[in-house]
Amino acid sequence: MSLRTIRLEGDEILRKKSKEVKVMTPRLKTLVEDMLDTMYEYGGVGLAAPQVGILKRIVVIDIGEGPYVLINPEITAQSGSQTGMEGCLSIPGKSGQVTRPNEVTVRAFNENMEEFTLTGTELLARAICHECEHLEGGLYIDKVEGELVEDEDDYEEE
Repeated sequence: MSLRTIRLEGDEILRKKSKEVKVMTPRLKTLVEDMLDTMYEYGGVGLAAPQVGILKRIVVIDIGEGPYVLINPEITAQSGSQTGMEGCLSIPGKSGQVTRPNEVTVRAFNENMEEFTLTGTELLARAICHECEHLEGGLYIDKVEGELVEDEDDYEEE
């Protein structure tokens, strides 16, 4: 396992649509492990494969409850609304206010390509939406209400 370089805003790969994972290979399993290590090292709560330069539909999330690995995630339901500050490891030192659903359900595959469904509320819902957006070439700054603000410390929330 090793740390991956996080791609920063302005890198064109962050604006490209990711490709579906058809088969889990040893190389992709290593990618998942590296993504988790990278997310933890940089203090994020989520990381999508495009953020480390790989255009595959892979997301890792950990809001403090243990990691979730989402392969080919598809949001199947959403409800409610929440507005809060959001940041991104690909846009260090900045955050902005974004409105997202308060509850989402996502269908995905785990690292063994076993299908599962996950329903998240509040921060988990926000993280799922944020990371799935990366897979479509989107960034949270596309949805910021108002101005981006400079973060007061070095902690970056994904």
